[in-house]
Amino acid sequence: MVKRSCPSCGPELGVEEKKGKGNPISIQLFPPELVEHIISFLPVRDLVALGQTCRYFHEVCDAEGVWRRICRRLSPRLRDQGSGVRPWKRAAILNYTKGLYFQAFGGRRRCLSKSVAPLLAHGYRRFLPTKDHVFILDYVGTLFFLKNALVSTLGQMQWKRACRYVVLCRGAKDFASDPRCDTVYRKYLYVLATREQQEVVGTTSSRACDCVEVYLQSSGQRVFKMTFHHSMTFKQIVLVGQETQRALLLLTEEGKIYSLVVNETQLDQPRSYTVQLALRKVSHYLPHLRVACMTSNQSSTLYVTDQGGVYFEVHTPGVYRDLFGTLQAFDPLDQQMPLALSLPAKILFCALGYNHLGLVDEFGRIFMQGNNRYGQLGTGDKMDRGEPTQVRYLQRPITLWCGLNHSLVLSQSSEFSKELLGCGCGAGGRLPGWPKGSASFVKLQVKVPLCACALCATRECLYILSSHDIEQHTPYRDLPASRVVGIPEPSLGTGAPQDPGGTAQACEEYLSQIHSCHTLQDRMEKMKEIVGWMPLMAAQKDFFWEALDMLQKAEGGGGGVGPPASET
Repeated sequence: MVKRSCPSCGPELGVEEKKGKGNPISIQLFPPELVEHIISFLPVRDLVALGQTCRYFHEVCDAEGVWRRICRRLSPRLRDQGSGVRPWKRAAILNYTKGLYFQAFGGRRRCLSKSVAPLLAHGYRRFLPTKDHVFILDYVGTLFFLKNALVSTLGQMQWKRACRYVVLCRGAKDFASDPRCDTVYRKYLYVLATREQQEVVGTTSSRACDCVEVYLQSSGQRVFKMTFHHSMTFKQIVLVGQETQRALLLLTEEGKIYSLVVNETQLDQPRSYTVQLALRKVSHYLPHLRVACMTSNQSSTLYVTDQGGVYFEVHTPGVYRDLFGTLQAFDPLDQQMPLALSLPAKILFCALGYNHLGLVDEFGRIFMQGNNRYGQLGTGDKMDRGEPTQVRYLQRPITLWCGLNHSLVLSQSSEFSKELLGCGCGAGGRLPGWPKGSASFVKLQVKVPLCACALCATRECLYILSSHDIEQHTPYRDLPASRVVGIPEPSLGTGAPQDPGGTAQACEEYLSQIHSCHTLQDRMEKMKEIVGWMPLMAAQKDFFWEALDMLQKAEGGGGGVGPPASET
């Protein structure tokens, strides 16, 4: 009989020992290699649960040898486990949690379906739906082409999304297509990749060069290729502009932006020509800036620097008016000149819709700006915002997505579940459960996978990407209490805040200020002042001011309705 014996809890007595027929054997007497081999046959979920039982099993279940065997079982064709502090554990979890889910907005079936999972894929890093198919990029640079097809089910023809796959290319770094939300316009796929090029014609020596390859999304056929000098290495590509003047923006490893213009209507013609690669104005006139990432739509581009600053390019007056509420600073002759957004903290990531945008700062706060005709900003009303406005009731999102006239937020509802929130136009089923839409972020009727990390929506379908990377975590910080309520931070002797944002500590400070008032009327006035400090919505503040004023009148204090004079 074999029993586990943990040093922290002592040996466990077996039935035979109780009867005096024998002594239990500790599992710690077995060779570690044998224990790891046996444990490696457990499912990943059971392995994690076993590692939480005691210190011994935690060390055994966390060994790289166990995760190497699990990784080989999950992905037998995986040749390289990748890099990182824990390469085998990271690779195993990436392949265990990978998945692409979709939910059609129309039809009878209103539940998430899972696409085909490419056996060769090493996790899922990015995805992009096009008019007919879906493209997925894994963590080793392989780009997969997930095809839709008409299949026969019980004698009936049905349209199946992402039911089979092929490898489109290898060595890919990033890819992009038409930035509009409507997938009808996504005719070509632009792939940023690394290829080996011969240094001298007729020799065997070669060196790696970055290039952009253009594929037809319908068939996966390559129709165009442009190669750059080996001294220039890029990490991201986005598109902006119309088909006849399509601008490709390329971000270098050093944080500089280069651009070139192509005519998509001539890409399918078999000819060779030279395009000019030029430094973008955001890098030419602001050489000290180091751009970390960028995003775009058809008529504007958003740059986020490594210091958390945000710069904007807007190319049309209509979108400029929607975003900023005025045309005062718009120059139609110099549309590439970047505009700096005034923000209270460092920005970590952003999302850009047609005429509205969303920003998430280092404290997990969400800021929205732009057109709000359908309530797509989630501010509780339908008033446009010409500057970033905080959505008070949401914080620390996993990801944010902005579409044509609605917005989506993926958030962590608890330790073991996630939820999808949405606001804006609900026509066509784009906000499941809210057909009339909403001016505030509401919980959508979508069962979100546990490891969901990215999402996007088209006119016909909602897509959710599932993948968990143990080495990537959003570095949110706790917001100081003084920045929450506008009061000085408490002294060090009072202790550090125990809750995110210091809310409990701020409330204790409020109570002490109210307690220091000598009369009931003074306490009422102080409470009105505190309501003005608190991060509440405008309707909530009006409610509390109205209620306090009614109580004040009942005690014979009089006074007008509304905030105190200092707050006004």
